[in-house]
Amino acid sequence: MKLKTALLGAAAMAMTAPAAWAERGADGEVKLTFPQAVSILNPYLTDGTKDVLAAGFVIEPLASYDAEGNRVARLVTELPTVENGGISADLTSITWKLIPGLLWSDGTPVTAADVAFTAQYCMDPAGGCAQSAKFANIASVEAVDDLTAKVTFKGPQSNPFVAFVGGQTPILQKAQFEACLGAAAPTCTDQNSGPIGTGPFRVTGFTVNDTVQMEANPNYRDPAKPAFAKATIKGGGDAESSARAVMETGEFDYAWNTQIPPDSQAAMTAAGKGQFVVAFGTLVERIETNLTDPSPDLPEGERSTAKHPHPILTDVNVRLALSKAIDRNTLVEVGYGAGGQPTCNLVPAPAMFASDNTECLTQDLEGAKKLLEDTGWVDSDGDGIRDKDGKKLSLLYQTTVNPIRQDFQTLIKSWWNEIGVEVELKAIDPGVFFGGDAGSPDTFQKFYADVEMYANNFSGTDPEAYLAEHACDQAPSPENQWQGPNINRFCDPAYDALLKELTAATDPAKRAEIAIKLNDMLTKDSKVIIPLVHRGTLSAHSNALGGVAINAWDNEITNIADWYRVK
Repeated sequence: MKLKTALLGAAAMAMTAPAAWAERGADGEVKLTFPQAVSILNPYLTDGTKDVLAAGFVIEPLASYDAEGNRVARLVTELPTVENGGISADLTSITWKLIPGLLWSDGTPVTAADVAFTAQYCMDPAGGCAQSAKFANIASVEAVDDLTAKVTFKGPQSNPFVAFVGGQTPILQKAQFEACLGAAAPTCTDQNSGPIGTGPFRVTGFTVNDTVQMEANPNYRDPAKPAFAKATIKGGGDAESSARAVMETGEFDYAWNTQIPPDSQAAMTAAGKGQFVVAFGTLVERIETNLTDPSPDLPEGERSTAKHPHPILTDVNVRLALSKAIDRNTLVEVGYGAGGQPTCNLVPAPAMFASDNTECLTQDLEGAKKLLEDTGWVDSDGDGIRDKDGKKLSLLYQTTVNPIRQDFQTLIKSWWNEIGVEVELKAIDPGVFFGGDAGSPDTFQKFYADVEMYANNFSGTDPEAYLAEHACDQAPSPENQWQGPNINRFCDPAYDALLKELTAATDPAKRAEIAIKLNDMLTKDSKVIIPLVHRGTLSAHSNALGGVAINAWDNEITNIADWYRVK
């Protein structure tokens, strides 16, 4: 579908223009290539990083994180603190003060009513909000006046910087989205494909799973930015072709997620046209296990739901054996080199939140075999595949189309075969896999496979909201439009109770202790999640593109407004 908008008046506020450019739009067009095509521009209806990334050109949160992991104000005059009165002394509320004169790209004022509406939009249980975990501890959001939004929590909140902080929870314009509440949310195609925002660009055209076209927002708060008059994101293909389009042919300025082997990176860098950039944050490549039955023999709407436990993977010993069989050091060597390190943790950083769990770092094929043998998984008919109670130990293993992931699939399949597990491999177009389309059978949220592999991370340096994604009520299902981050359908009352303790804990050491326990419940103790590699965020940009500061703690290109063409 195509969206067209008309240029509006000049920006409301004046700021000093950086020396890199003279005026807004002076540097023409910036072109980006994503190996995963953009499917939607509303982060509340997707967990796909590529969608959140693209939406960040247009819609913004109240605050974000910079490339060093520091919180920074964006649409507000300052970050709230207890000292300045923005956070209540009892930690039950946080008050945000919007920048006076802030405009939407259509020229209308941004008000606190938009902030309150955004919370209402995501907190509606019928809307299938993908970011609902970030609003789980909020009791209410009210517009105190046009420039003041007050968030009241259900109890003391030691980390109040969850909702509206980071690219996953931007502010939506109430006037545009007010007809899209609840079950209507996914039906609002125009709004979800062309949100009106406060960011440096606005959408002029969007072809789903292909191309996003944008132009400079004439009402952006800094009249000297962005330097580029247009921005285009072309999606599809694969990571290697995206990298080549920047590093060798020069067709594009920036390639996101250039997940290619180290030798390919070195060969492309030799062309002298661009550079790979990497930043380490919390990104972990992992295998997710499905605790529910994805069998196509089940009725649609019941597959991969709590109605039917998985016939194999509900056995913790099988999950532990699968983990033991993997040689993570070989995976790093094959796939990432210096751009990765083996890990046993879902939360690998910051250091204070990282568990000292290292038991998975040594491959143990014999231990995996014995574990299966001792729990009744034996090869009763000599065909090389273990079975139990008439059920073959056979798994469908899916991931996205990507050279490193296919290498990982091949290696892991060989190790699992060696311990008596039959494995079928499936590779899905990443635009579809991460697309969030409730009608598609191939999304990672729907999880119509036994295990699947991908990577994601969390905004900022506190993992509370990220760990809350595995609460019982965060599982995707037909009732919530197949949205929700708890794709394993993991549900443990003890885990949910510990989450509440984390929310209330104010002492940093205590918070770290609880977060580590939660991490270990998902990984070390149960292997519901099987971490593989702590990855750097790797992308590529042209030598002619200036101002790039790759960000591993938030939307990777949060500073898109600061990019310019090197003269």
